Amino acid sequence: MMKLIRVTSVVIFLMIVFHSHSFAQLTERQRADVVKNLDVFNEFFKRTLMNYVDSLDTQKLMTGAINHVLNQLDPYSEYIPSQEMSEFQFMTTGEYGGIGAVISMQEDTIIIREPYEGMPAASAGLLPGDRILSIDGESMEGKNTKDASEKLKGQPNTTLKLTYQRVGEKNPKEVTIERKRVHINPITYYGKPENQIGYISMSSFTVESAQSFKNALIELTSDDRLQGLIIDVRDNGGGVLEECLEILNFFLPEGEILLSIKGKNKQYEKNFRATQAPLQPELPLVVLVNGSSASASEILAGTIQDLDRGVIIGNRTFGKGLVQSSQPMPYGGQLKLTTSKYYIPSERSIQRINYSHRDGEGRADEIPDSLTSVYHTKNGRQVRDGGGILPDFVIEPETIPTIIYYLEMKSMFFDFVVQWRKDHPNVVSPSEFVMTDEIYSAFKDFVRSKEFTYDRLSEQRLEALKKSMELEGYSDMASSELEALEKKVKPDLDRDFEFHKDLITEYLSMHIMRQYYHVKGQLIYSLKNDKALSKAIELLNNETLYRETLQPAVEEK
Repeated sequence: MMKLIRVTSVVIFLMIVFHSHSFAQLTERQRADVVKNLDVFNEFFKRTLMNYVDSLDTQKLMTGAINHVLNQLDPYSEYIPSQEMSEFQFMTTGEYGGIGAVISMQEDTIIIREPYEGMPAASAGLLPGDRILSIDGESMEGKNTKDASEKLKGQPNTTLKLTYQRVGEKNPKEVTIERKRVHINPITYYGKPENQIGYISMSSFTVESAQSFKNALIELTSDDRLQGLIIDVRDNGGGVLEECLEILNFFLPEGEILLSIKGKNKQYEKNFRATQAPLQPELPLVVLVNGSSASASEILAGTIQDLDRGVIIGNRTFGKGLVQSSQPMPYGGQLKLTTSKYYIPSERSIQRINYSHRDGEGRADEIPDSLTSVYHTKNGRQVRDGGGILPDFVIEPETIPTIIYYLEMKSMFFDFVVQWRKDHPNVVSPSEFVMTDEIYSAFKDFVRSKEFTYDRLSEQRLEALKKSMELEGYSDMASSELEALEKKVKPDLDRDFEFHKDLITEYLSMHIMRQYYHVKGQLIYSLKNDKALSKAIELLNNETLYRETLQPAVEEK
């Protein structure tokens, strides 16, 4: 009965909200529909709970009902129950109390996937691939990563005992680890890929991101010889908007418009301007983006592009221009609801998908190019809305062959490095590391020993073609051609290892660097053959090309 009262109180709470100022803004017909449907929902829930043949999980049903409603809106609106608030706070702050490690499931066993650099797990000597057997004496057999995570997290300065099994060792090990305030540094790496060119990579926009960025910027510019800065927000899914705006403040004049937010409810509308004198008002900038650069990353790149403050290089960004506001819910939960849209200085929106218009199956479509509009940057360059940020120089991403997808999915790279590390406790730095034929040969032998198999997309397409030709009566006419083609597309491990050697080598090398030198090491290694970075360095070393890029083309004038 208490559960029923709790459900009813939620509905009553919703009715109170709807009778507030926001509810008063609705038409009389809309208000009547809201009250009527809340009454219907309340009665439906009550009768279901009282009369359904089996016992029901009230919390699960209510959360499911709320999420179903939100799923009809967009992918970003969500309800966060109180028990999931710690995870939500980690997404915005980048902080939690624990040992600082990524864990995952492998063959029904919980393993350490990655201990964060400088955090308690790494300091205690835990390595990727270590199998967690028990935590504080409680066996992890049959448990999942959520169960283990709840045991590993806790208040800073408290301790836990972890028993684990290392690959290649007979006896389990036990270690006492003191939990700490785990902070994920949003600045993955900064340095100078060339003598007078600075580089800062940002993985997210969390609390204190701007301060971390500022510290890196000050260090890079301390000798007054820097002739350009590269800001890398590839694979950066966004985060705290205020941190992004603070970083823009470092480069744009005080009072400059940075961003506008507009929505149906006027209380969510706001204009953001630079609020302080910039640290580097003239330093040439390049921003690297890709298809996984979203939200705050797109605002950073788009604002710099619209104000002609720098050049954008990479691939078209994700296109998330919707703003979510967090609102408190009863019993400690939060409602993250889309309330408005972002508009960068040219007044264009970066939103790619129109969720208010769906097809007959409920799918929202991308905004077609024919419905996008032309806007202009501060210097008069043409830019368009409706599809993220299109870079000034597009660097097409490399096509990833099917074999690499399966090597990753079946954990071949990771498992090989875990075993290989037993006999190779140290490797040279990421900037010096070179893959050898000996390592590559050992990897091939390891993959073969696992009876690795995979499906190639070309083989799947050929099967579909054969079936179509059989239905249409053409298979006999082209049987020899189909047979020859089938031999060519059939998976052949030795052939594909040789054919895709360069790319497989690259992926294997990055896995090695990540296990020895963490995500920072992986990034430093990957920059050696980074086409977008090379283009950025070329541009910043050519002042004429840099300045011409920021001017409209002749036909645009």
